[in-house]
Amino acid sequence: MKNINVFDTTLRDGEQTPGVNLNFEEKLQIAKQLERLGVDIIEAGFPAASKGDLRSVKEIADTVKNSSVTGLSRALTSDIDACWEALKGGAEPRIHVFLATSPIHREHKLHMTQEQVIETAVNAVRYAKERFAKVQFSAEDACRTELPFLAEVVEAVIDAGADVVNLPDTVGFIMPEEIRSMFRYIKNEVPNADKAVLSAHCHDDLGMATANSLAAVEGGAEQVECTINAVGERAGNASLEEIAVALHIRNDFYGKSTNITLNEIKRTSSLVSSLMGMQVPNNKAVVGDNAFAHESGIHQDGVLKETSTYEIITPELVGVEANRMVLGKLSGRHAFKEKIISLGYNATEEEIKKVFKSFKELADKKKEITNEDIFALMADEKAGDAMKYYSLETLQVTYGTSNIPTATVTLLDQAGERIEQAGTGSGSVEALYNTLEKIVGEGFTLHDYRIQSTTGGRDALAEVFVRMAFDDTESSGRGTDNDVLEASAKAYINAVNRVLNQRRAENQPKVANISTP
Repeated sequence: MKNINVFDTTLRDGEQTPGVNLNFEEKLQIAKQLERLGVDIIEAGFPAASKGDLRSVKEIADTVKNSSVTGLSRALTSDIDACWEALKGGAEPRIHVFLATSPIHREHKLHMTQEQVIETAVNAVRYAKERFAKVQFSAEDACRTELPFLAEVVEAVIDAGADVVNLPDTVGFIMPEEIRSMFRYIKNEVPNADKAVLSAHCHDDLGMATANSLAAVEGGAEQVECTINAVGERAGNASLEEIAVALHIRNDFYGKSTNITLNEIKRTSSLVSSLMGMQVPNNKAVVGDNAFAHESGIHQDGVLKETSTYEIITPELVGVEANRMVLGKLSGRHAFKEKIISLGYNATEEEIKKVFKSFKELADKKKEITNEDIFALMADEKAGDAMKYYSLETLQVTYGTSNIPTATVTLLDQAGERIEQAGTGSGSVEALYNTLEKIVGEGFTLHDYRIQSTTGGRDALAEVFVRMAFDDTESSGRGTDNDVLEASAKAYINAVNRVLNQRRAENQPKVANISTP
């Protein structure tokens, strides 16, 4: 059975999801879980984009040892140098260089002829190959590129030293039969195609990303590029969990396998969902809450008699636990630490001490503590702020059907000084946020506010996610608490702290509007 390499780009393409802004600790936590999942290649970011990106890619490359870590690079020597600086300490440093090849990109973006595109691509690959043992080249917008010219590009970059050639469907335009034929064409028409691994990177603009990735495998692709929960630019990317499980369940059809540890899928999905603040739809294949639910009487009867009548994927295969209650208020610190480790967290003693305190406070209010609750508590800790410019001390909100909602808030600033303010609004959350805005100052704009519960029940934890901007810097924040308003305050403060830390740490602004594969 032929092995398919899984290239995960959750931390690069996935982080380009509108409203998603991961800090360093969150990126490192996801990278460690991707390694545990068995991902072959982790695309950790875009080192040339900013000093912050370079630092996070470097730390991930230095930490992860069982997966190859790569970084994205334009066909520029400065980008390639930044990637080498970030990745040279990794277990298997590799680089991902891209350049557009389609007529529309050549004419309107690059202003290059076909000959200039080939020359630029070849020079970039040769320069990268002087530093990296593994070089991947992506022909951006390959699926809208003339096939004869695409074949020329592929042959030229392989001759220049490319070990992997990616043929991305950058705008989610192609159909399964077309991409299957495209890969077969390259396999058959490019004389040196057997000297490199062909890769597929599909976007989901027409809802075809997973289908197209699997069709590419049929056509000869030996690597698929995907993200957890299908996150990514615009409508997202191909779903890692769907591809991995499809190749496993239908190995009779594809005859392919991956190195993915399937029972880590649900855990990875939950972690990414929590840290990115993007709820997985209930009907999402493989990892949605309804993926193994049966309401129809006929279905229920069939499953009770023989599971395979209506279930082709068992919950256990992807790591869904039948018993979701994990700990209670009588649980000790040792049991709590073991649970943290079993959930895939590599927490320090100080982090465990802080989260255990939060766990005990929650256990006094909530009878059943689930894995989702633990995820939420750990996400709060891992979300932490490099510097806490503000922290919540007290909160009081007065609300009634015949009264004007009023909030009184006391924050501690970074010097430990108390700042107290009161404010009103048309509702309790607006009153709270108007009051917080008075404290932190004008300039912060709230773009999105979302609330969800970690589990069912009246005592469920509330998770609040906000997306804010301060001038031209966008940030997201999260807060968790039994009380919706306190969770809302924590989310707002977390976003403010994150954007202030980002502006302090980044002397170089993030590169904006860069087209990527």
